[in-house]
Amino acid sequence: MTSGIHHITAITRKIQANVDFYVGFLGLRLVKRTAGYEDADQLHLIYGDAVASPGSLITFLAWEDGSPGRVGLGQPSEIALAIRPEAIGFWLTRALTYNIALTGPAQEFGEPVLRLKDPDGIIVKLVGEREVEGPAPHVTREIAAADAIQRIRGATILSEKPAETAAFVAGHFGFRRVAEANGITRLAGEAGDVLDIRNASGFWTSAPGTGTIDHVALRAPDRAAVEAAAARLAAEDAGDTNMHDRKYFYSLYAREPGGSLVEYATDGPGMAIDEPVETLGSALFVPRHFRADPDDVRARLPQFSLPGEERMRERDLPFVHRLHRPDEPDGTAIVLLHGTGGNETSLLPFGARLAPRAALLSPRGRSFDEGVPRFFRRLTALTFDQKDIAGEAEAFAAFMEEANAAYGLDPAKTLFVGYSNGANMIGAVMQLYPGLIRNAVLLRGMNVLESQPEADLSGTNVLMLTGQSDPYGSHAVELEARLKAAGASVENTVLAAGHDIGAADAEMAKAYKERIIG
Repeated sequence: MTSGIHHITAITRKIQANVDFYVGFLGLRLVKRTAGYEDADQLHLIYGDAVASPGSLITFLAWEDGSPGRVGLGQPSEIALAIRPEAIGFWLTRALTYNIALTGPAQEFGEPVLRLKDPDGIIVKLVGEREVEGPAPHVTREIAAADAIQRIRGATILSEKPAETAAFVAGHFGFRRVAEANGITRLAGEAGDVLDIRNASGFWTSAPGTGTIDHVALRAPDRAAVEAAAARLAAEDAGDTNMHDRKYFYSLYAREPGGSLVEYATDGPGMAIDEPVETLGSALFVPRHFRADPDDVRARLPQFSLPGEERMRERDLPFVHRLHRPDEPDGTAIVLLHGTGGNETSLLPFGARLAPRAALLSPRGRSFDEGVPRFFRRLTALTFDQKDIAGEAEAFAAFMEEANAAYGLDPAKTLFVGYSNGANMIGAVMQLYPGLIRNAVLLRGMNVLESQPEADLSGTNVLMLTGQSDPYGSHAVELEARLKAAGASVENTVLAAGHDIGAADAEMAKAYKERIIG
C-alpha cells in the first residue's frame, strides 16, 4: 500500500439525482449502500471503480430535502477524478449532450482540466493525467475503457493557514510538497494522488449541509498505522481525534490546522467483505451497532433506482414528502402525517409494519411552530391558529389531488394515518374537505376547529386510538362526536397508554386496514 487518498465523502440533497449523475453520467459503479454509521436515518452510498479499489471511492450521505450548506474555509471545495488526457474531448461532448454545467478545458499544473457541477453544485474536476492507469476502471455501454474514469486524482482544501495545513498532511500522512502556483500548494502521495491546499484567507467560513464535501480520507496501510497516527497526534496535542471501526475499513478522524476534517482509513478489509465483487452495491446493509430493526431503518431511508431500472420519479408537490414503494405492492396506500417535531420519515416504520405491501406517502408539515415541523400553528396547548389550519388544509387537499394522479393512488384504497398534530390535521381536513379522506386512523387525535363546518362524511371510516393516560385524551370525544354527526363511521378505542404510540396501536391499525380496505 502507498500513501494517497482512500475516499472523499460529500452530502447530497436528492439521492436519485446524485445516482443519475455519478452512475449514469460519470459511469462510476455503485459499490456499497448502507445506513449511515453515525445516523441510521442517513442513506450512505459509495461509488467507485469496477472492484471498489481504495483510491477510487466517492461516498455520499443523503440528507434528503436537507438545507444547503456553504462552501468556505475549513472545508474541501473540489473533487478531482483522473482520466486519460485524450478523453477530455469525449467528456466535453458528453457534458454538453447531458446539459451538465461546465467550464474549461483549462490547464492546471500542466494538465487539462474540465470542471463540472453535480446536481448539488459540488465541483467535480476531470483531470487528464499523463500515463494514468487505474486499477479497474468501470466500463459501461456508453463509456469505453479509453474514456473511463481511472481513479481519484485529488481534492482541493480551502485553508486560511495553508502552510500549517500542508505541514500537517505531509508530516502525518506521507504526502510531500511537489508544486506551488496561483495560491495553491500541491501535495502528492506515493500513489500519485494530490491534495491542493488553496490559500483562502479572507473567505467566509464553511457551513455544513447539502452540496458540500464533508471530508477527505487518506490511505493507511493497516490498523497499527492508524493507531500510531492517533498516538502522534495526541502527543502533539493536535486536537480531538477519534477512531472507528467502519467494517469496511478502520479509521481515524482529525482536523487539520485550517479546520478541515481529515480521515485516515485502512485499505482493508474492503467493500467485498460482506458481498461478492460481482454483486457489489446491490444490497442495503444496516450497521449492527444501532441494534435497530433493519426493516424500520430501511423504511425511513430514501429509495432510488439505478439507470435502466424501473423508477417512480418523485413529483414537485406542495409538501416536502417521502414516497416508499414496497417490493410487491398490493394496490393499497398509507398516507402518514407525523406529530409535532417529527418529519416525513418519522412514521414510515409504523406504516411499513401495518401494511408491508402498501405504498407509503409521508408529507412534512410546513408550519415550523416553536422551531419544529407541524401541520399548523399552536397558540396554546389547546388553542390553534384557525387561519393557518384553513390555509394548510387547502394546501394539503391540493397536495393529495396531485399525489393521487402522480403516483397512481386509489382514494378508495388509501388509509390516512396521523399521530397527534398529524391526526388533528386529518380530522380538520375531513371536516373542511369531505370526501377527500375516506379511511383514517387517528392516533391521539382531538378537534382543533373552532367552527363546525357543514360536512357530509357518509361512507367515511375512522378509527380513533386514544391513550387512557394521555393528558389530551379527554379532548378526543369532541372530534368523535363531530365526525359521527357528519355521518362518518367512527370507532374510538381507549388503550392503556399515554400520548406515545406503541405496538398495540400498530396491531389495531393493521387489523382495521385489513378489515376496511384489504
